[in-house]
Amino acid sequence: MTKVAIAAIDLGKHTFHLHAQDDRGHELYRKKFTRTSLIQHLANVEPCTVVMEACGGAHFMAQEVTKLGHLPKLIAPHLVRPYVKSNKNDFADAEAICEAATRPTMRFVPVKTQAQQVLAMSNSIRDAFIKDRTATANRIHAALLEIGISLAPGFKSINSLPALLEASSISQPFKNNLTRLYRHFKNLEEEIKSLDRELQCQAAEDDLATRLMTMPCVGPVTSTVLAAELGDGKQFKCGRGYSASIGLVPKQHSTGGKSVLLGISKRGDRNQRRLLVQCARVYLMHLDHQKGWLADWVRQLLACHHSNHVVCALANKLARIAWAIAAHRTEFDAGPNAMNA
Repeated sequence: MTKVAIAAIDLGKHTFHLHAQDDRGHELYRKKFTRTSLIQHLANVEPCTVVMEACGGAHFMAQEVTKLGHLPKLIAPHLVRPYVKSNKNDFADAEAICEAATRPTMRFVPVKTQAQQVLAMSNSIRDAFIKDRTATANRIHAALLEIGISLAPGFKSINSLPALLEASSISQPFKNNLTRLYRHFKNLEEEIKSLDRELQCQAAEDDLATRLMTMPCVGPVTSTVLAAELGDGKQFKCGRGYSASIGLVPKQHSTGGKSVLLGISKRGDRNQRRLLVQCARVYLMHLDHQKGWLADWVRQLLACHHSNHVVCALANKLARIAWAIAAHRTEFDAGPNAMNA
């Protein structure tokens, strides 16, 4: 039997469809597997390239494929879609993945380690709890308005809810519902505080996250998010590539040799972009206490640009610095000779 050069897997929850090709691009076979039978089949195949879409479960499967001696590659789903030839089905998707992977200019998604997955999951859960806490607080405010009680904006005023309910003459069922919301709100607050402590410990134990925290205004949350997504940074040729991947570079609309640059593209991971913009805004708020080449560069921009433009430019700069720290295994240096850091 001809040796398999590349095997593309269309991932699913319970079933997996595999499309195998030789080194000339000829189809060898296509089969449907369960998760267990797929691992067994790949264990009997000589080392080859195994390609999948970067979706749920892809990083786990890539880790398992690596253990079997194969080379895993992940492709963003939107880059595979143009290669689906006709009607969409699982085998057609697997063939499209195989076709996309053979393109010489194709961009691949780096495989995350289990440590990176833990950091990403912790931050994802924390963000979900924060959103739920805000929603619960809004429900409490809205319910109280229905009985003519208006609390001050924010979370602090909700702590006075038990005393307010005790002194109020509203019906007991209404009090019970508000008490349930209050307990849920306090439980979310405790979970968020617990996750904050865990993220601080994880950031201290992770080498890259620790080095990223040498950047100004970058704390445990931002450093762990960037560490989970950046890895060693080798998937990008330079810092601009990473900055472009999270939408912090100008969007182009050029034609006829005329270059037109618009606002930032806002592509890629919104969370990374949001955190870097927040870091940049905090940096500007405390600019009077900042020293070094980065502070001088920001002051020069503020002299002739709006502060919002400077925030985006600084977020772009922080993204490039983060990539340099990851790729060159260095730390941030605010000294006058640190321009190349």
